[in-house]
Amino acid sequence: MATSLSQAIEPGARQVGTILHGAGHQALLAGGCVRDLLLERQPKDWDIVTDATPDQVAALFERTVDIGGKRFGIQQVTVDHRVYEVAQLRCEDDYGDGRHPDTIVYTSDPAQDAARRDFTINGMLFDLASEELIDVVGGQADLQKGILRAIGDPIARFSEDHLRLLRAIRFAARFQFTIEADTWAAITTCAPQILAISAERIRDELSLILTEGQAADGFRLLFASGLLQQLLPEVAALDGVAQPPEYHPEGDVWQHVQLMLAEVDCLPTPDLALAWGVLLHDIGKPATFEQSDRIRFHGHDLLGAQMANDIARRLRMSNDLRRRIVELTRHHMRFHNTPKMRAGKLRRFLSESFFPQLLALHRIDCIGCHGKLDLYDFCREQHAAILTEAEVRGVLINGDDLIELGYEPGPEFARMIRWVEDEEAEGRLDDRVAAIAAVTRKFALPRAQ
Repeated sequence: MATSLSQAIEPGARQVGTILHGAGHQALLAGGCVRDLLLERQPKDWDIVTDATPDQVAALFERTVDIGGKRFGIQQVTVDHRVYEVAQLRCEDDYGDGRHPDTIVYTSDPAQDAARRDFTINGMLFDLASEELIDVVGGQADLQKGILRAIGDPIARFSEDHLRLLRAIRFAARFQFTIEADTWAAITTCAPQILAISAERIRDELSLILTEGQAADGFRLLFASGLLQQLLPEVAALDGVAQPPEYHPEGDVWQHVQLMLAEVDCLPTPDLALAWGVLLHDIGKPATFEQSDRIRFHGHDLLGAQMANDIARRLRMSNDLRRRIVELTRHHMRFHNTPKMRAGKLRRFLSESFFPQLLALHRIDCIGCHGKLDLYDFCREQHAAILTEAEVRGVLINGDDLIELGYEPGPEFARMIRWVEDEEAEGRLDDRVAAIAAVTRKFALPRAQ
């Protein structure tokens, strides 16, 4: 086992260990990178722990950045353009704010450092000198059995750092592990404590659950644990909201969203805005539920867009990400009318910046219910035709052309260009000369002063 681990270690991480050992210090890989090596996965990050102080680490390497100060003893070391975190071995005690330790004591004992970590699968160390796997928490056995277990007392671990509640769900879903019974009981008990964590950290963990794989399982666990009700009550409210069976044979809105989340895992590359769009696109349905001749949700797209905007602001998302999620939620119902749209209106819809992601959302939406992809195929073909046409013909008229004709730059430009695009789509304009002539007839030039 140690030999196979050693062969997979990144050369830069090994070089950091060699330099530390050469100066008489310990150097051990820690946490997630050891777990990933044992799972034969490529680690994203390489964390190293040592008994060297931050000042001693800084003296050994040419390029370092102190990111933890004397309190946390963490240095970022750059070797061959790759950054490695080198932390001093430590014990921790008392987490007054539910996130950061009040007391830190440095140690030379790796076993004490392992005991402070969150889960057994993250509590293993690998000595870069002796090539020995150090496992004092039973992580290797749990890894082999597919079990996620808190180190020590689960209630204490989650009370120390409430973010571990979400990390437990993320790891269990990502690796398809079973959460050990006492650990699960502690998660459900401590779920209300998650609200003490900053919105930014909650946002980042939820985003990882959505994009790291097994998103549907992750959100099922969030719901079952009570964490979803604490963090996204609007999403939890989808459970039990019936839908018209003729359009949604899969069941209620929550079942529909879960089926869609399973499709997110099939995307060739993670798309954060699309993943959030899948989660929130039907968020307005509970409040717009009506039942007469059949179940209807009038205006759920518009209400949902407002709710998605509120959620994105609450989670401190970037403006770009927030706007895109809102656009996907607001426009996801527009596909129903596309075959009947006038050519110009259809062209404008297919040319929107958000359309490629919206089209992907529509496909996932269809797969998550009736499975019919006729509108998806129609819009995909029309979109491809527009792109090909634009590439061959180019733009008939642009802002520079309007200025050259004597028009003053301003908001009116967008309306003028859109009018030309509509005329082109309707077949009334097909070349640049005709477009320029048509514009000058349609829009009066400003009078000379």
